[in-house]
Amino acid sequence: MKSRTSTLAAVAAAVLFGITGCTVGPDFVRPTVQSPANWRIDYPKAAEVANTRWWEQFGDPVLNQLIETALRDNLDVRVAAARIDQFLGALRTTDSQAYPQLGYGAGATRTRASREGVTPIPDPFNNYFTVYQGSLNANWQIDLFGRVRRMSEAAQAQVYASEQAQRGVVLTLVTGVATGYITLRALDRQLEIAKSTAANFGETARIFDLRFRKGLVSQTEVSQIRSQYQQALTAIPTFEQQIAALENQLSILLGRDPAPIPRGRSIDQLVVPLIPAGLPSDLLQRRPDILAAEQNLVAANASIGVARSLYYPNISLTGALGSTSTSFGDFLTGPASTWSVVAGLTGPIFTFGAIEGQVRSAEAQKAQAELVYQQTVLGAFRDANNALVGTQKSAEGVDFQRERVRQLREFARLSRLKFENGLVGYLEVLISDNELFAAELNFVNLQAARYTQAVNVYQAMGGGWVDVADGLTPRPVGMAPRRATP
Repeated sequence: MKSRTSTLAAVAAAVLFGITGCTVGPDFVRPTVQSPANWRIDYPKAAEVANTRWWEQFGDPVLNQLIETALRDNLDVRVAAARIDQFLGALRTTDSQAYPQLGYGAGATRTRASREGVTPIPDPFNNYFTVYQGSLNANWQIDLFGRVRRMSEAAQAQVYASEQAQRGVVLTLVTGVATGYITLRALDRQLEIAKSTAANFGETARIFDLRFRKGLVSQTEVSQIRSQYQQALTAIPTFEQQIAALENQLSILLGRDPAPIPRGRSIDQLVVPLIPAGLPSDLLQRRPDILAAEQNLVAANASIGVARSLYYPNISLTGALGSTSTSFGDFLTGPASTWSVVAGLTGPIFTFGAIEGQVRSAEAQKAQAELVYQQTVLGAFRDANNALVGTQKSAEGVDFQRERVRQLREFARLSRLKFENGLVGYLEVLISDNELFAAELNFVNLQAARYTQAVNVYQAMGGGWVDVADGLTPRPVGMAPRRATP
C-alpha cells in the first residue's frame, strides 16, 4: 500500500511539474526600431478615414462593385484563407502533444505450435490455439522543459503570420483593382483624344487635298498634314491593345475569364479620396507585412527553445489495461485481465554536435527573421513617405499641366488663325497641334497618377480598412473564425 501511494505521489508530482515546469529558450522581445518622428509631408491625423472603405470616395459605383466582386471571387484570397486553416490545423496538432494520448487495440491470433521444436507440443495435446487480446493504452510525454510549449508558441505565431499574409493579399487586391480601373479609365480617355484628334487631322487632310488640287497649297504642306494624321492614327491601336490587356488583367483579379470590364465615371469625373495620416510608429501596428514579419520572428525565437530542449531529459508515462485469453468465453473475465505502467527517462550524453548544430541553426534563423523585420519596417517607412510626397507633387503636376494644355489650345487656335490669314506657313500649325496632342495625353497620365498616388497612400499606411475589406471575403466551409490582430 505504501509503495502504491508513493507511486501515485510521484506521478502527481510529475503531472504538476509537467504543467508548471520551466520553459527553456529566450522569451520574445520586440526589436527596437528607430522610427522617424514624422513624415516628410505632413497631413492632419485622420484615423477614421484610414478605417473606412476609401475606394467609395472616388464616387464611382462601378468601381465599388468591381472591388466587392474581387474580394468575393479572387482566387488568391481563397488560397490565403485556406493557408490559415492549414496553420490552424498544425497548431491543433502541436497543442495536442501537451496532453496524454489515449488509444485502444484488439486482436485475435490463431497459432499452430510445432511438435518438433525446442518446446514441442506432445500428443495428445492440441497444438492449435487462439489468443484473444484487447487493451486500452495511454501515453504522455511530460513537457518538463517547455519543448511543447515552445512548439505551440511557434505554431501560434505562424497562424498569426498567415492571417497577416491574408490581410496583405486583401490590401494588394483592393489597391490593384482600384489602380487598374483608374488606368483603364485613363486609357479610355486617351483613346478618345486620339480618335478625336485623328478625326480632326483627317478632315484637315481632306481640305488640304482639295486646296492642293486648286493650287492653293504645296505638296510639302499636304505631306505634313498627312504625316500628322497618320501619327494620330498610329496611337489608336496602341491604346486599344493596352485597354484589352488591362481588361484581361482586371478579369483575373475578379476571379473570372478575360472579358470586357464595365465602365462608370470618366477619369475627369472621379474624386480624389481624402488622405489618411498618422504617426510613423502607427505602421508598426497596422501594416500587414510588418505584423507578419514580427510573427515570423516570434516563431523563429520559439524555435530556439525547441532546439535547446533537446539537451534535457525526456520523461514519458505509458500505461495499458487489457485482457488476454485463449478462450473467447473467458476473454473479459478477471483472471484474463492484464495491466502495465511504465515510466521512461531518456536524454542525450554524447551527440557529437547534433543538438548544438540545431540550436545554432535556430539562432541563425532568428537573426535572419529579425533582419527581415527591420528591413520590412524600413521599407514601410519608405513606401509611406513616397506615397505622401507623390500625392502632393502629383496634384501640383496636374495643375501645371492643366494650365499648359489651356495655353497650347490657345496657341493652336491662334496659329491656325494666322495660317488662314496667310501670315505663317502650316509648319507652325503642325507644331502647335502636335504639342497640344501630346500635352493632352500627358495630362490624362498625370490625372491617373494623382489618383494612383492616393491609392498608394492607403496601401502604404495599411489601417483598419484592410479588416473592413477582409470582412467582405468568403470563408471556406470548416474555416475557423477570424482571429483578432495580435
